[in-house]
Amino acid sequence: MAAQGFADPRPLSPPTRRHLQRVLSRVQLLQLDSVNVAVRAHYMPVFSRLGSYAPSLVDDAAWSHSARKPRLLVEYWAHEASLVPVEDWPLLHSGAKKPGWWRNYGVHAQRSSQLVDDILAVVKELGPVGAGTIERELTGGGPRARGPWWDRSEVKQLCEYLFGLGELTTGSRRGFERLYDLTERVLPAQVLSRRVDAAEGARELVARAAVAMGVATEPDLRDYYRLQPGHSRRAVAELVEQGVLVPVQVDGWSAPAYRHVAAAAPRKVAGRALLCPFDPLIWERARTERLFGFRYRIEIYVPEEKRVHGYYVFPFLLDGELVARVDLKADRAVGALRVQGAYVEPGAEPGRVAAELAAELRHMADWLELEDVVVMPRGDLALALGAAVHTIR
Repeated sequence: MAAQGFADPRPLSPPTRRHLQRVLSRVQLLQLDSVNVAVRAHYMPVFSRLGSYAPSLVDDAAWSHSARKPRLLVEYWAHEASLVPVEDWPLLHSGAKKPGWWRNYGVHAQRSSQLVDDILAVVKELGPVGAGTIERELTGGGPRARGPWWDRSEVKQLCEYLFGLGELTTGSRRGFERLYDLTERVLPAQVLSRRVDAAEGARELVARAAVAMGVATEPDLRDYYRLQPGHSRRAVAELVEQGVLVPVQVDGWSAPAYRHVAAAAPRKVAGRALLCPFDPLIWERARTERLFGFRYRIEIYVPEEKRVHGYYVFPFLLDGELVARVDLKADRAVGALRVQGAYVEPGAEPGRVAAELAAELRHMADWLELEDVVVMPRGDLALALGAAVHTIR
């Protein structure tokens, strides 16, 4: 909990770039996801740790650059699609990670080498630019062949292939659309020129994962950046030998664990936070169950009639325990944060949980500039939560 930043008090004044950097020093990366039913995934972990803040802090850190405020973050495949510190770029391209799914598009690149050159030429001329604009430039605005909704055009596939190789990156975003640019125009020369082999990359990434997790098994550490198993195991052994990782036994864990040498347990973890499904504290579901006794599954792709807790469920963290979960939706048409379902965990005290959760939901609604919190009558906490929300309107 301390490693993830939940022992740090929320700032009393509006959070600044310095506060964002503190969060990033804890979690190391922010996962991106296209689902926007409540709030984009990369904004929520910062809110969970800092409270209400200006999302432009993240936007400026990731997608703008000036001499006064250099870019802090860049997009790449880390845990999944993620925002990572600019200086970590060479580590992610070291060969330590599992091969990316985008490599499947390599056959298209070989078959269409001229198209690859043409894409790079358009990006050089127009970037930052979206795949749709690139395609229109290359086809003269003519009709494009489309398959089912999940199919990608060849131009988009090759853009993603070049993104995976590191020749293109995200120069900016329009809404959530990725606007590609040449990597050399986005990242500092000293970052691009650094060469890191797979062994060094794995050691540094495992060390970063250990900073973020505090204590973890080798598979836990490996999963944080989706490393290749062999590289991860060797890196853990080398970091133990160097004294960066300390082998420990954790009650109830069947696998050996490792504590980062700088990790320390606070006297207590107090406070509350709503966690999105892609928060790094809980994104590895088996680890979440080991740590908290909290079985958690995302049910976006489960048919509605088979969902247990809802479409986009946020666990609720209170004083170091996961005590409830709520299915949330930001209904901007009516200006409300909707609680589609609310559930208390066994052993938690419903009255206190409802009161604390209501206050945090109100805080989140204010952050999202929503006027109301509406609790629907679904789940064993809904009645108490609705009453608690009513008292703080």
